[in-house]
This record gives sequence, C-alpha cells and structure tokens, in this order.
Amino acid sequence: MVTLARINLRWTQLTGALICTLLLVASQPAQAQFSVIHNFSGAGDGGNPYVGLTMDAAGNFYGTTYNGGNQACTGGCGIVFKLMRSGSGWTFHPLYSFAGGNDGAHPYSRVTIAADGTLYGTTYYGGGTSGCGSNGCGTIYHLTPPPNAPRNALPTWDETVIHRFSFSDGAAPQGDLTFDAAGNIYGTTIYGGSGGGVIYELTPSGGSWTQTVLYTPEGTAPFYPYGGVILDAAGNLYGVFNSGPNGPGAVYELSKSGSSWTERSIYAFTGGSDGSLPVGGLIFDSAGNLYGTTTSGGDPDNPDGTAFQLVPSGGNWIFNLLWTFGPFTLVNADDKLMIDSAGNLYGTTFYNGGRNAGTIYELVHSNNYMSMDLHDFAGSDGANPMSIIVSDANGNFYGTAIAGGSSGNGCAGGHGCGVIWEIAR
Repeated sequence: MVTLARINLRWTQLTGALICTLLLVASQPAQAQFSVIHNFSGAGDGGNPYVGLTMDAAGNFYGTTYNGGNQACTGGCGIVFKLMRSGSGWTFHPLYSFAGGNDGAHPYSRVTIAADGTLYGTTYYGGGTSGCGSNGCGTIYHLTPPPNAPRNALPTWDETVIHRFSFSDGAAPQGDLTFDAAGNIYGTTIYGGSGGGVIYELTPSGGSWTQTVLYTPEGTAPFYPYGGVILDAAGNLYGVFNSGPNGPGAVYELSKSGSSWTERSIYAFTGGSDGSLPVGGLIFDSAGNLYGTTTSGGDPDNPDGTAFQLVPSGGNWIFNLLWTFGPFTLVNADDKLMIDSAGNLYGTTFYNGGRNAGTIYELVHSNNYMSMDLHDFAGSDGANPMSIIVSDANGNFYGTAIAGGSSGNGCAGGHGCGVIWEIAR
C-alpha cells in the first residue's frame, strides 16, 4: 500500500511547531501588507491546501485542497476551487469535490490550465484498487465547465479521469503537470514503477490519452521524483530526485533520442554545505539557469536546507550555493521558488520563523544573495506554508498555508484548515 510518509512527517512537525507557537508571547511587528483572503473551513470549501495557486490570464486563481469537501474520506477527499476578484474583495467557488473512488482523492498538486481554459491535475490516492490496495494509486483528471451553463451562474465543473495509475505505471502523483507545445502532458509519481517512482508522458489521440513511462529509477540510481518536471526549449525534461540508496538526492535531465529517453544526473547532492533531499521542483530563469531548494543539509550545525542555482556550461552544469537556511529564521524550504525580472527569488518555509509557524521570504539578488523575511505566520493568519508563490500584474504575491487560520478545530490536528493569503506590494 502506498503511504504518505512525507505528509505525516510534516503533520508531526506541524503539531510540535504550533504547540510552540501557543507558548510564545512576544508579538510580531505589524506587517500591514499581508492579509488573509480566505479561511478554509474543512467543509464544502475544502481544507488543508498542500500546494499553491494557479493564475489565469484574467487574474483569477485556481487551487486544490488535500482534505475537506466530500466526507467519503476521513477528513474529506479534497476539492478544486476558483477564487475570483469581486470589487475590492474575492469570491470563492468550489468547482469539484472528489468522492474518493474512481474519480480520485486528495489532490497533492496544483491545477494546470490548458489552452482552452479547462483544468488538469492529479490526485494522490483514489482511482481504483489496482496495485495499491484500497487507497488506490491516484489519478490524472480533467475538469471542464458544464456546457450551456448560464453566464452568471457558478456551476460545478465536470470531471473526466484521463488516467488511473496501477503502480506498475506509477503511484502517488505529486507536483505540477506540464504541457509541451504539441499538447502532451508530463508529470511524476513518487512511488510505483520499479518502486522508486516514475516520470511519465500522456499523449492525446482521438479523444483519449495514452500513458507512457519515460523513466523509472532502478538499482542504485537516485529515486523518488518530487515536484514534477519542467521543459527547456529543446524539449528536455528537468526535475529532482529526493533520495537514493547511498545519496541525498539529485537534479536530473531527461532527454529524448528517437523514441527513447535517456536520464542523467546533472548534479548529485553530497548532503554537506550544498544541501540534501530536494522536494520542491525546479524553475528556469530567462538565461536558462535552474533554481531550486533542498529540505536538509547546508549548515552542519543546523542542517535546515539550501537554495541553489545550476548554470549550463559546455554540456555540463555548474552548481552555485545561493543561501543556507538557518534555525528559527528560514527553515526547511519545501516549495518551488518564484523569480522576478530582477532575479530576486521568493519562497516559503514550512515552520519556524518568529512564531514557529513558517515564513514567506525573499532572496534579494545582489553580488551575494541577501535574505529578507516578508512575513512570519502566527497561526491565526495561517501556518505551515508549502506552496508556490504567484504574482499578479501589479506585483502582489499570493499563496496558501496548510494549517492555521480562523477555522479552529475544523481539520485534522485541531490547528485550523489553512488559508489563502496576499501580500500587497
């Protein structure tokens, strides 16, 4: 049976962190630019958003929650939602609530918006029992608005499952889906295949989809591909392996030659000052450099993770350490970074900070990167962010926090069901 060890670990850390939060009495300096724009209740609006938001061309946001919604699953099976501007405020609308069976359960990835405005995503569990016991190995789904819906209506969207995993072709999909120019979809699963996860492709044909396993780690190769993949201009895929039999993870490239794909590790972490155990996935800048984070390693006395850059050079890649996360400041960087036009990097940390509930940070691009703490969560305004930050046309930032908020005991652990937040810049 597929287990959710990493989420369970984070919930253990969450419980300890929030107990510490309740013991803190010092007040945090006011940061007026931060605001909560939705508190999840754990009911029909979902609960515990494990990933961030996706923004469409009109500035609307789409997202998922791991729990809440249909109570066929303990704590709810999760939902997909839309958040729309409404005057000076926001309107929250659930689009789909998973039922925990063949349609999937517990989404653990953001939605991807297709060219026609419909949504694609994955669920960590559900989809049937083949290969993974009663939990199911997960699904890839497609959401479309119902035909002929009134323009002023907010209808529930229709779901079509385009692939159900069966362990041999993957299990427990995690990370964003990525489209290429031809409309093919690429993604990753943490488990399945030969046991250490798969990197896969879905190809559309005649209204259906064909799934192909492009790579599954075997032997002593690094395994557990977290964070999905990204594409370069030549169609090569890049991502991270979280671990390996004798190593603390790697950054990989998957390149196509004819009808086959070849994997190579372009950087293998040592577990020392460079970091270890990457989870959040990668981003490119405009020059083709890669950026990412690790959740451990760095400072030998406080191995709380790093931020790094990889620069292409003559067919190889040069590793640059950008930042080492320290205790009680910025700790355990789980998310995928965001980069602005000036080269500044933004992200979140899962816990610690001034109130032990996580932070939003900026790594300011200069001769040497400098860290700026944009917000320390306090529990009442959210806790334990693990989301990708997105920015609108005005430079405002948006994201989610897994727990905290004003919903009290509505979700597992009694620490709140999470929030959607905004930083006005």
